Amino acid sequence: MGNTARVLSGTPVVPGIGFGPVIRPAPRPIVSPDPVSIPDTAREAEVGRFESAVADVAERLRVRSSRASGAASEVLAATAMLAEDRAWKGAATTRIRSGSDAVSAATAATEQFAAVFEKMGGLQAERVTDLFDVRDRVISELQGLPEPGLETPDVPSVLFADDLAPADTAGLDPALVVAIATTLGGPTSHTAIIARQLGIPCVVAATGLDDIPPGTPVLVDGATGRIVIEPNRQEADEAVSRDRAERERTAAWTGPGATADGHPVDILANVQDGAGARAARETPAQGVGLFRTELCFLDRETEPTVAEQADIYAEVFDAYAGRKVVVRTLDAGSDKPLRFANHPEESNPALGVRGIRITSAAPGILERQLDAVADAAIRTGASPWVMAPMIATIDEAAEFAALVRERNLTPGVMVEIPSAALLADRLLEHVDFLSIGTNDLAQYTMAADRMSPQLAALTTPWQPAVLMLVAHTARAGAAVGKPVGVCGEAGADPLLACVLAGMGVTSLSCAASAVGSVGARLSTVTMDRCREAADAVSTAVDATAARSAALRILG
Repeated sequence: MGNTARVLSGTPVVPGIGFGPVIRPAPRPIVSPDPVSIPDTAREAEVGRFESAVADVAERLRVRSSRASGAASEVLAATAMLAEDRAWKGAATTRIRSGSDAVSAATAATEQFAAVFEKMGGLQAERVTDLFDVRDRVISELQGLPEPGLETPDVPSVLFADDLAPADTAGLDPALVVAIATTLGGPTSHTAIIARQLGIPCVVAATGLDDIPPGTPVLVDGATGRIVIEPNRQEADEAVSRDRAERERTAAWTGPGATADGHPVDILANVQDGAGARAARETPAQGVGLFRTELCFLDRETEPTVAEQADIYAEVFDAYAGRKVVVRTLDAGSDKPLRFANHPEESNPALGVRGIRITSAAPGILERQLDAVADAAIRTGASPWVMAPMIATIDEAAEFAALVRERNLTPGVMVEIPSAALLADRLLEHVDFLSIGTNDLAQYTMAADRMSPQLAALTTPWQPAVLMLVAHTARAGAAVGKPVGVCGEAGADPLLACVLAGMGVTSLSCAASAVGSVGARLSTVTMDRCREAADAVSTAVDATAARSAALRILG
């Protein structure tokens, strides 16, 4: 765009065009390198001051979580839990009782646990950004300063940052923050997921952002990953106008999901509570393809009762009365630990006790959750489908299916591990449907931490190896006439959605904000064209070539 404009590049995660001056988050609180020594007589009071600050920060995060929806609500709740983490708080209070002031103790405790999380890698490494955010909020509270974060800009602007804490991303106004570009993060980082929910064009793992001063006009293309510095103003305005026209066309789409020649592909919404389901009902989503159930388990000292769970599930069933709702059983562990479960200490929790494996650490938790789903179904007259996460073996699928059928529910499993994709035909001997979670499937297929900015190019679902596993799974479903959906972030990419349909995927589930763009794009192409694109990406040498091949065919 323009002959003299400088172009940076990153990993595209949320399509769309944003143009405006660069803004950056406000600086974080400054901590003196010289700690204050607290006398013996004042140490308990200092502990109290620290604990009060932590409680205030956690409560504000919980309030913001209750007012948000979808992924934003979930990550805010998880951040509130992190603020009150016993180990982190204990490390800080131990230092205070040894004579450190609260600010220095919070800083030292954070550095200690950040080092542990970074060493563990995987999803735990993603918590480092969250932990530093908690630290800064607590320190600001201790120092009597406003909470850190992004000041609301006066004009539509483009946000540049090293990374964004979930609490900051969740509070963005899409009318004033028209695009995001970060140095860190991956395609499935919290920043990317929340930006997608808000509909803000986003590029992560971008290089060279630090060299661009605030106020510089830039254009961000969230579909290609291009960041144009000081673009030609006329060309930028034309790009924004084309994007606006595309958004208007998206807004006019009313469903149901189908290709231009009438081949049905269900377009569903990802939700995590009743409020999110009611919001999704305002879109043309035909149902719920992923009901995340973790929220009622997080931030709890004890397991929620069957009755408490049933009340939450019933809200979602009521919101989509008479429509398809797919419930994912508890997917805790790794970055979403349970306080009441006997989680083991793991050097690599992304490969450890998470998903269906939680049943070994908390016996009976799955059966009680299924009882709650069944109770809610009876109460509301719903017929939910229920799927288990992190299934790796045929025995796991068979055992889960038996438990689900005992409760007159429809069983399925998630395909997130390459072994499950390779065994798809045999899994379908026991379950009635499969749902592909492309976020983890990409991570485990490519042996690349999905939160690592250095590896973002490997963890995109456009990787040919990942797409081959998706196609293999879809063929297994087609062979026996059983549905195979996609509920990972790949389902929110309008271009990739067409490719997935061409592979035989029967439903696409995404953030409510992406429903219109996915459905509208799919409605412009025939199934033959989708199949042609699917064939083309299967021979691509890398993710970039796969995307280019699809774009060339689908336009």
